[in-house]
Amino acid sequence: MKKSFIVTLAATLSLALLAGCGASGTTDTVKGSAAPKSTDAAKPAEKVKLSIWHNYTGEDLRAKLMREYMEKFKKDHPNVELDIQGIPPDGYRPRLKTVAAANEMPDLFVMWPGVMTKEFVGGDLIQPINELLDSKTEWKNGFMPGSFDDFTISGKTYSAPMALSPTSILYYNKEIFNKYNVQPPKTWDDLMKLVDTFKKNNVTPIALGNKAAWVAQSSILSSLADRVTGTDWFLKAVDQNGAKFTDPEFVQSLTYLQQLGKAGAFQEGFNSIDNTQMEQMFAQGKAAMMIDGGWALPNLAANTSKEALANMAVTVLPSVPNGKGDPNSLSGVVGTGLGMSKKVTGAQKAAAYELIYALSGPEAQKAILESNQLVSYKVDLDTSKVSSLFAEVYKMMNTVKKTPVYDGKLSSASADVVNNGLQELLMGGKPEDIAKKIQDAQAKAVGK
Repeated sequence: MKKSFIVTLAATLSLALLAGCGASGTTDTVKGSAAPKSTDAAKPAEKVKLSIWHNYTGEDLRAKLMREYMEKFKKDHPNVELDIQGIPPDGYRPRLKTVAAANEMPDLFVMWPGVMTKEFVGGDLIQPINELLDSKTEWKNGFMPGSFDDFTISGKTYSAPMALSPTSILYYNKEIFNKYNVQPPKTWDDLMKLVDTFKKNNVTPIALGNKAAWVAQSSILSSLADRVTGTDWFLKAVDQNGAKFTDPEFVQSLTYLQQLGKAGAFQEGFNSIDNTQMEQMFAQGKAAMMIDGGWALPNLAANTSKEALANMAVTVLPSVPNGKGDPNSLSGVVGTGLGMSKKVTGAQKAAAYELIYALSGPEAQKAILESNQLVSYKVDLDTSKVSSLFAEVYKMMNTVKKTPVYDGKLSSASADVVNNGLQELLMGGKPEDIAKKIQDAQAKAVGK
């Protein structure tokens, strides 16, 4: 029996996130309370400054919700001077890497599980939040199995998740499909025939916004390559133990992606528009399909009419000939959580714990789910609160398995090589040459 995407979080891919809770006026946590001891009547709360960086800058429902929660925290905590800095998603990771290299981390910041967490721990830049999690066991135990795995190193957990992100959903426009009497693709041959049909009728087959380069990697290659190689091969290649990115199966996965590009599956200028523009293009009916993550759902819900949303449907990427991977799967990760700088101490740390809990506690998790964003927290979904498309994706998550996302497992340097290499590949670069660049980068990253 196939296990669900959500239920197999622990077994198929360890990832972990979020955090939150209460603390005392110093660093002692208070069981079951998010309020510091310093707020009692006998002693006024100590004034503290706290900086937080986030990438919730868009106008989608989730971004608006998270900004509202931060503003509410400011109102509810007059003793905390909160310095909030929002950075657009495409520029967020590079900016964070820059301050990390200079050891100038903000007090709190949105952070990814897996490689980013490992690198920040390795650089002695962040501190664990076990104290916070253990002080609110009901909240801690409300997360789905495996949610903390990739935020945990040597028994220490550095964040708690605020999302669950499948990265490779195939969205399609039912009206366009019905007009040309075609069905969602089950096989690679089906997909190539669809591309041909739409091209002949002057319809863009697949919208792509690869300006920031991660989109083709995260949303297309991660699932496509797994279809070809299988997950075990990829994990061996990551460790450089029994597999290499120059192996024929990985070169074949690059060849399939290039085949889409050569067939004209994507609109002209796909490397010059971003992920948000791609989503707008699909929402406006200017493309028959879009391969994107679950993060598209809050944006589509906020900026698309109910009629247009009802006209959208979802499926998984098609199978490939002789593929070693499970075709009934989606690449995905437990979403981002808040990391805390190693420099945060005392009353500042108490305030940081409160803010983490405010943004990732049970109330926030429910609100995030109702903003059309999947979460890795046990919350019952009221479908009347979300779009019809989100409800369809939520249902699909219980029928598929989860596979790794490339930039969640590869070193940061190797992920950059993949991202840039895919831009080159889609502009005509040789798959073998790009595979060698990726192999060289990962071999260097693991010291082989």
